Amino acid sequence: MSRASILSFAFCALVSGLAAQQPRPPVAQQIARVDTLHGDVRTDNYFWLREKTNPKVLAYLDSENAYTATGMRHTEALQDKLYHEMLGRIRETDLSVPYRDNGYWYYSRTEQGKAYPILCRKRGSLGAREEVYLDENALAAGKKFFALGGQQVSPDGGRLAYLQDTTALRVYTLFVKDLRTGKTLADTLAQVVPGLAWANDNRTIFYSTADSARRTNAVWRHVLGQQRASDVKVFQDDDVLNNVDVARSKSGKFVFIADDGFTSSEWRVIPTADPTAAPHVIAPRRANVEYSVDHIDGAFLMVTNDSARNFRIVRIPEADFSRARWTDWVPGNDSVFIEGIEPFRNYVVVAERSGGLPRLRVIDLAARSVHYITFPEPAYGVFPTQNAEFDSHTLRFQYSSLLTPASTFDYDLATHQRVLKKRVDVPGYDASRYEVKRLMVPVRDGVHVPVSMLVHKGWRQDGSHPLLLYAYGSYGYTTEATFNSPVLSLVDRGFAYAIAHIRGGQEMGRQWYDDGKMMKKKNTFNDFVDVAEYLEQQKFTSANTLVANGGSAGGLLMGAITNMRPDLFRAVVADVPFVDVINTMMDASLPLTSQEWQQWGDPHIKEQYEYMKTYSPYDNVERKAYPWMLVTSSLNDSQVSYWEPAKWVAKLRAMKTDSNPLYFKINMAGGHGGSSGRYDRLHEIAFRDAFMLDAVGLAGQEKIVQ
Repeated sequence: MSRASILSFAFCALVSGLAAQQPRPPVAQQIARVDTLHGDVRTDNYFWLREKTNPKVLAYLDSENAYTATGMRHTEALQDKLYHEMLGRIRETDLSVPYRDNGYWYYSRTEQGKAYPILCRKRGSLGAREEVYLDENALAAGKKFFALGGQQVSPDGGRLAYLQDTTALRVYTLFVKDLRTGKTLADTLAQVVPGLAWANDNRTIFYSTADSARRTNAVWRHVLGQQRASDVKVFQDDDVLNNVDVARSKSGKFVFIADDGFTSSEWRVIPTADPTAAPHVIAPRRANVEYSVDHIDGAFLMVTNDSARNFRIVRIPEADFSRARWTDWVPGNDSVFIEGIEPFRNYVVVAERSGGLPRLRVIDLAARSVHYITFPEPAYGVFPTQNAEFDSHTLRFQYSSLLTPASTFDYDLATHQRVLKKRVDVPGYDASRYEVKRLMVPVRDGVHVPVSMLVHKGWRQDGSHPLLLYAYGSYGYTTEATFNSPVLSLVDRGFAYAIAHIRGGQEMGRQWYDDGKMMKKKNTFNDFVDVAEYLEQQKFTSANTLVANGGSAGGLLMGAITNMRPDLFRAVVADVPFVDVINTMMDASLPLTSQEWQQWGDPHIKEQYEYMKTYSPYDNVERKAYPWMLVTSSLNDSQVSYWEPAKWVAKLRAMKTDSNPLYFKINMAGGHGGSSGRYDRLHEIAFRDAFMLDAVGLAGQEKIVQ
């Protein structure tokens, strides 16, 4: 089939709302591809944009970038100003809080002008000599993209195994560094994926590989000094619905092999003292039963939804996995959702959610007493972190809210005393200038959706202010109301910033997730639309000043709500959006597709196909007016292929009846998260913020909070 005349990209003199010279947008050639499924005929005019190696595809993407750059040229000074504002809120030279592990204190440093962290440690005490054990800047030198996919120090502290990706495709190479000599060993393993665990002999490493669709499906055992051909495949799961991982237990006694799908689990254990032992299944897989496992002295603790929608904790003796020996350790509760556990030798900390907010339950294993760690603000996030040592009575957690920058606390589990070790310094930031609002918004089917909002003091609820409404709402991922330094540049110019905790996440428990996936997925979109309507009706904002934003699966949300109610929004920013639902879910060769049949549905099943087609953004573009739109993507995105947003933009251009800007910005070297370096990421955020300010007529607005 001919690929001639693929682009119609002629520049002409067009005057924008700001009297800037604007070229005519690129027009992608239409080459019809017809598919019939379940008797339904679909025509895809832009399927050819999947041809990544086709020079005409790359030329089209380049023309989109050129069009976007030209259309946004009048905001370049604003972009630069926003970038320097955001950069000014960062201590470029900074130090993390050290944590102890096997006789060393570990921490990371950043230095002004350097894009990546420097990983360091000190032996014995913080007064000892610093040892730089991995400088990410040195590894990234000369590369367009760099990402560290994980790093693990051997139990004796002598060797470092780490994964690096320089492609943005999440395909990693495993390196091993001798920390005594500083030399990299010959044990270099290409084409691996995140997941590492050392055995106690300090010579055996367990690592993971993936299948052709980049689904992690196997765990291998490698002995240092041996050829890769000698590596032993310890476990493999060929079921495309499941994903495999490997990790070392915090107690150090076991290697865990997790084999999880979205609706069921099966975990195996190998003693770290006997790495050649066969993996032992803790609990055989059962339909619709999920679990995860950690280890304390003498027993495993299993967090499971077996007979408990919001999960419960079961104790399983280390020496006998039979169900007859299981005991209910923390029973399930309809109003308390158990998210996970942090085990210590004498304590277990349970991360829970109640009333939509996180809390930490501390269980004393000797006394079997319970107390809770409480927090004062109306919306916040709490994350146990860097608790590397099993034999410790100190819990480290990070606390953050829309008002409070990330704060690292050490909490004494015995005395209940907490010590603030560090609060991230945000130069120029004064929390007293802002306030947080927490709303419970009624939506069409009677539930109430939590909304967390940040505004500046003196902000008036009179419909005059722009508002940025963000949401995700998929995979059970909880969007916490945590500090977001870059968003201050919008709030300081009069924006309200709101997070809609819509169904599809787990903010309100497991039912919240179940009611936002599969054949109930449209609850996610309806929740967002209803929240937007409420915010306009209650004069938090207006249709002329409301901006919506979401990324990845949240980009699917953006595509769906833009088709459903384009009149509600002045502008929509869709980052790396998953919008071509039917075509992607039909193609099991793509990363993530097969596992996600349990999230969105399997289009091979007629009922699920028909439901998915009713909301798939690409399939529901219509001839009508759309809001201002900015769509972002990355050429090497392995999670949402660049062609999904490219096809969507092309179809929108052909169908929309308005003259509002539609910009498509493609990072030609980045991955799913965009650029890898911290400075480049700030430039990307500044670009998006400039677009939003321009859309609501505030491109020239000076800060109102000084």
